[in-house]
Amino acid sequence: MNDQAIEQEIQSKGLTAPRVTPQRIDEVCHKPPKFHVFQGTMLTVCCLELANGFTVTGESACASPENFNRELGEKIALQKAKQKVWALEGYLLRQRLSEAAA
Repeated sequence: MNDQAIEQEIQSKGLTAPRVTPQRIDEVCHKPPKFHVFQGTMLTVCCLELANGFTVTGESACASPENFNRELGEKIALQKAKQKVWALEGYLLRQRLSEAAA
């Protein structure tokens, strides 16, 4: 299940409390991702620069050289970088909710 499908399910269940959304993730990832494959390796790294200048990375590597595909490696690395952004945004939202309740 992808982020958009999960978002649709959340909305259909009427879960309206403050939360992180796919739209929010896209907003904070305001620049195009940058990718790098290290020469002589099958390691693909994605770097996302967030709106505040903080950077997050995601990685993808395959065990067999025959399976290496740059496009697929970039998709996986981007997905892993975005997972880190979800965690950061979740923490930030929880902090703001905690401060508002105090």
